[in-house]
Amino acid sequence: MIKHFLSTEDWSQADLEGLLADAGYLKQQPIQNHLHGQSIALLFLNPSMRTRTSFELGMQQLGGTAIVLQPGKDAWGIEFEPGVVMDGAAEEHIAEVAGVLSSYVDMIAIRAFPQFQDWSIDRQDATIKALAAHAAVPVINMETIVHPCQELALMMTIKNHLKQVKQKKFLLTWTYHPKPLNTAVANSALLMTSKFGMDVTLLCPNEHYLLDDHYLATAQAQCAAHGASFTVTHDIKAAYQDADFVYAKSWGALPFYGDPETEFKHREPFKHFIVDGAKMALTNQAKFSHCLPLRRNVKATDEVMDADYCVALEEAENRLHVQKALMLNLMNQSIKTQEPS
Repeated sequence: MIKHFLSTEDWSQADLEGLLADAGYLKQQPIQNHLHGQSIALLFLNPSMRTRTSFELGMQQLGGTAIVLQPGKDAWGIEFEPGVVMDGAAEEHIAEVAGVLSSYVDMIAIRAFPQFQDWSIDRQDATIKALAAHAAVPVINMETIVHPCQELALMMTIKNHLKQVKQKKFLLTWTYHPKPLNTAVANSALLMTSKFGMDVTLLCPNEHYLLDDHYLATAQAQCAAHGASFTVTHDIKAAYQDADFVYAKSWGALPFYGDPETEFKHREPFKHFIVDGAKMALTNQAKFSHCLPLRRNVKATDEVMDADYCVALEEAENRLHVQKALMLNLMNQSIKTQEPS
């Protein structure tokens, strides 16, 4: 059976711990040759800087080849829906795309944001599921409605600073942004930190900014399984109080999904959710991070971004190491099997 990396929900904590251990080794010994002669196709339906750079460079550092494709730009546009009459812009169906690429490369990765029209449809994550259904090689999620590679980089960063993470307080705080953004990173932050047994607090302005019920319920269940707590609050001071790690992200309000004008009216009063020095002073000398890109003095102040406790750049670097570990794992070539006895 082909092993994919679509969501960390499909991977056990032990398996994820293994990836993180390998990533730690690769951070110290980055140049390897374990994937010599192997390749990955990177399908970007949306823009990228960190994801593209880290996957391309990561595959190169492992001795392999990465091929970047941008459907609709330097590659044919792709249709992902089954049974459609293809008389629109798309030139190829995912069935043929996946079949052809599977005959060329050893892995396929895709970045495909939701359409921001109907959350009941987008929440099904049909695009990457269609690729995985037709691919004969492992598929990696480079961000859809979740961002599992970012999750790995986040947890690697958290563990580096907190060491033992179980029942340490993790705060995921909503922040203002001029437009509604994807909930993927926020969904993923809940999935990963709860899977590792942290005491998770979700801070958002009001009930409109709650994340999808699936991710809330999963976080609640995973925290409970570890004897940890899961808290949702709209109280800024209570949320920051004694936090060990603060993670900021902006996302759109799901009740107004597909209606950015209405959503904008609801988000405008909440610019005070910005992460600043006064809020960080309430924590237990917490580290601060963000997945990047980040609008300074909108999501977080210069004071926070330039502080010693800001580890956002470290998290970004860790994307490289965790993705290399992931590619090795999917090719059944973990560091442990490569080290001499």
